Amino acid sequence: MVKLFFAIGLIFPIYSVAADEADHVMMTPQEMKWVDGPPSLPKGAKVAIMYGDPSVAGPFGMRLKMPAKYMIPPHFHPQDENVTVISGTFSMATGSDVKSKLMKLPPGSFARMKAGTHHFARAEKDAVVQLNGMGPWGITYINPSDDPRAAKDLTQR
Repeated sequence: MVKLFFAIGLIFPIYSVAADEADHVMMTPQEMKWVDGPPSLPKGAKVAIMYGDPSVAGPFGMRLKMPAKYMIPPHFHPQDENVTVISGTFSMATGSDVKSKLMKLPPGSFARMKAGTHHFARAEKDAVVQLNGMGPWGITYINPSDDPRAAKDLTQR
């Protein structure tokens, strides 16, 4: 397995209203600044950082917006990950076999993946989930060929 994590400041440059937060953060959905997802996620996702900086040690909150049929292949994270489904049709499963039965998680659902837990996810229809955890956030794909960063590296040779 190839272990790849976010480079500090490279993946999550200051994109958010929350970057200069003081004692609290309050924002409406309209105030969230959506940008293309990091290179570590399959193309097509958007992220909005709500608080903290996922690339450094400390708490963070971000939302991930995925189009219909968006799949995040089997992977794991170096820290615990808390997922709350905000909208859409989103499913997750634990393990490394994408043939495993996905559990549908309607809006309002919650999932917690302990650090190192193999899992994968799919948005059947457009979906938004909220990720809360401790940084630095990173993702390691079980199959290195699933890593979008590896594909990018191959095309640059």
